[in-house]
Amino acid sequence: MYDVILSFITAFTLTYLAIPSIINVAKAKHIYDMPDDSGRRSHDSPIPRLGGIAIFAGVVLSVTVWTPFNVFADLQYILAALVVIFLIGFRDDIQPISPKYKLLGQVLAAAIIVFKAHIRLTSLYGILGVYEIPFIPSVALSMFTIIVIINAFNLIDGINGLSGSITVLITLTIGIWFLLIGRLEIAVLAFSLAASVIAFLYYNVTPARIIMGDTGALLNGLVCSILTIKFIELNRGLTNSPYSLKAVPAVAVGILILPLFDTLRVFTMRIARGRSPLVADRNHIHHLLIDAGLSHMQATGVLVCVNALFIFMVLYLQNIGTFNLLVLILGIASLLSGMLFLIAKKRRLIA
Repeated sequence: MYDVILSFITAFTLTYLAIPSIINVAKAKHIYDMPDDSGRRSHDSPIPRLGGIAIFAGVVLSVTVWTPFNVFADLQYILAALVVIFLIGFRDDIQPISPKYKLLGQVLAAAIIVFKAHIRLTSLYGILGVYEIPFIPSVALSMFTIIVIINAFNLIDGINGLSGSITVLITLTIGIWFLLIGRLEIAVLAFSLAASVIAFLYYNVTPARIIMGDTGALLNGLVCSILTIKFIELNRGLTNSPYSLKAVPAVAVGILILPLFDTLRVFTMRIARGRSPLVADRNHIHHLLIDAGLSHMQATGVLVCVNALFIFMVLYLQNIGTFNLLVLILGIASLLSGMLFLIAKKRRLIA
């Protein structure tokens, strides 16, 4: 338990102290996130990037110092995957690279996690009648899940405080569960990221002095994908534990509902309109809230509260079955986003 507390303090302190220097360097080198004419960027003036460097430093130092390697021998491979994602995100923040190369980096990081760290999904818990997953489909599903979650966190990083706040909510939720079942080595990873992002958020709330950039967003997504897969898999061995959960895949989706659903929604809309799902636009849920008249921090607060309500809902309704719970989650999320779309559309017409 003390390792988890010390990891939190270490990560928070390093990130908090590092960001002012990073802001100065970003300004000196003119490394800014610039507003554009499309309105997709939700700020009106240049903001220094590279906040993800401080998050990366806080997480890596904290995890390296406080994780008991004797019970987490595969930690070196997780750190290797974090380095790969850091390099891809940092390169994109300095000088944008094509989505193809970013995807290749994500595939490499996912392969390290699956093949070397042995973190992969091995069961569908009865979804569509499937329980145990053969090795090759398991590898494919696990890598796909990791890449989807990485990009989902990157896609919601569009307004002040949102991606960081959602990351904190998710990592603390899953991290507390790891503490309850005695898996302190995984809890250290969760709480280290939560602490680093909390320190970052001090500088990211409106008026934002820095944004995390792809360096931070991709890192958040990778760590959350690791935590999510471990959350799903470790439940299988908790048959007699009071902390064993039912409908675990659906519960995991509920915990990550905002990044996952927003990605699914936006990609579906782009494909339906005959556009590439990788072409950026201004149809994310946080954009709709801004168009509906909310400020950055108001929109962030609403979305964090909604995500938290989904977490409480899936924990309370876990007994209704995985498939039923998934349908309920997606149905409610679709209804809420549809209502928001109509409100935003009406306000745009009035304006």
